[in-house]
Amino acid sequence: MSQLNQQRFINGLVVGKFSPLHLGHEFLITQAQAECENLYLISYSEPELPGCNRSRRESWLRQRFPKLPILVLDQSELKRAATSQGIDNPPDIPDNDAPDNDHRYFCGWLCQHLFNTHIDAVFTSEDYGDGFAAELTKYFRQTDPQAPETVHRSVDRYRQKIPVSGTQLRAGPHSLRHFMAPEVYADFVERILLLGGESTGKTTLAEALASELETQWAPEYGRERWDERNGKLIFEDMLHIGQTQVAREQALAQKSNKWLVCDTSPLTTALYSQVLFDHVDPALEVLATRHYDHVFLCAADFDFVQDGTRQDPAFRQRQQEWYEKELNRRDIAYKVVKGNVSDRVEYISNQLGFKAPLNNSAQLRVSAAECF
Repeated sequence: MSQLNQQRFINGLVVGKFSPLHLGHEFLITQAQAECENLYLISYSEPELPGCNRSRRESWLRQRFPKLPILVLDQSELKRAATSQGIDNPPDIPDNDAPDNDHRYFCGWLCQHLFNTHIDAVFTSEDYGDGFAAELTKYFRQTDPQAPETVHRSVDRYRQKIPVSGTQLRAGPHSLRHFMAPEVYADFVERILLLGGESTGKTTLAEALASELETQWAPEYGRERWDERNGKLIFEDMLHIGQTQVAREQALAQKSNKWLVCDTSPLTTALYSQVLFDHVDPALEVLATRHYDHVFLCAADFDFVQDGTRQDPAFRQRQQEWYEKELNRRDIAYKVVKGNVSDRVEYISNQLGFKAPLNNSAQLRVSAAECF
């Protein structure tokens, strides 16, 4: 085998579904990196597995291994990548249950035509590794009889170092979160979005709900920006607010426990941009389509409270009507929450299927005046 700078192989390969990417995969990839000058990663799954679509898998790999050449494919991305190389008819991605040799041929094709290289070593934690290496050797020698033999390097075959599987993680990502990097686990955290006009109790509810669920909550960054600007926002602030809100959500999700409570979303920022400046930055419009797993609209079922930054009850009512209209127009399912904070926490907890410890509920029995 070729040696260079004490690395045993020039070109190595790791292939996986990475559904999800877990620390066992990362250990395999890191071991392969140590032995190769160049390491290539391939990920595909046909069909894709729950919670592990192509864009997520690519994001995980690029965050964790930003310097490695990566192919993360579905049929559409395969066609795009092939077209960029002047290839009109790439092979279809094999079904997950297809014969082993279909997958081996497909990986050889990807290496030859999209990575434009041959492979010296394939790294796996599976019994199929020897056969995979033999078929890759056969594939590369069809076009280059002098191509070196592809060898198999087995890493932690019996999962002694990292005892977990993708199947286990898909079934219970929260109880096994310690087997995933925080960036990966964050994508399994369910986002709870609270919407509502001014003085509808969102912030109080967000904090109380997060306490009940024993998780994190994302405060409204727009309020911070308002204070920083002494109430004199400019149009460019709107996109900055939306981007910062999303970035903070993503950071907090890494530390959350199954759920993340979001006090607002870029949809609200888009509303204020329209009100204050009569238009919305196209990039903010895109952010306003951000998906949330659970959406709750706080009812305006108590007296308006002026805190020095809010407008008036009439504006609050217009906001409520705008949210209802926009959520329906965008076909976003939502539920209205009413009553005092304890009623709202109890309602949302029931909707989530969360059963709180008995001693928590008593702490939330406070009056509406104290909450809003």
